[in-house]
Amino acid sequence: MIVKEVISEELLTLAEVRELLSTIVEERREQGLEVGYGFRKALRHAEQFSKISGKRSRELVNRLLELEKMKPAIAIRIADILPQSRDEIRSIYAKEKYTLSNEELDQILDYVLEAIE
Repeated sequence: MIVKEVISEELLTLAEVRELLSTIVEERREQGLEVGYGFRKALRHAEQFSKISGKRSRELVNRLLELEKMKPAIAIRIADILPQSRDEIRSIYAKEKYTLSNEELDQILDYVLEAIE
């Protein structure tokens, strides 16, 4: 597939990707078209590793972006991984030039746990 021009770019969570790919698969099946190997492999990966719905993952990302030291890419990563401990969050922030306080880590954990429930 040759891409001539990128019209827009948006960061998506794995759960959102799963929903988009599932929709495309259904549309292609209705049209009687076959879904390629790479496409099926990507969908299988998204289904295997996404743990919550696309809507809940987007809500989590939006809540995380309200925090002071949160970048969009990190919010997406947190929504994909759904860390369960402070150490897991610290590992996500390992490359950043700043560290998070325990209160900030706890706030992120609270948001993640709410999304999982």
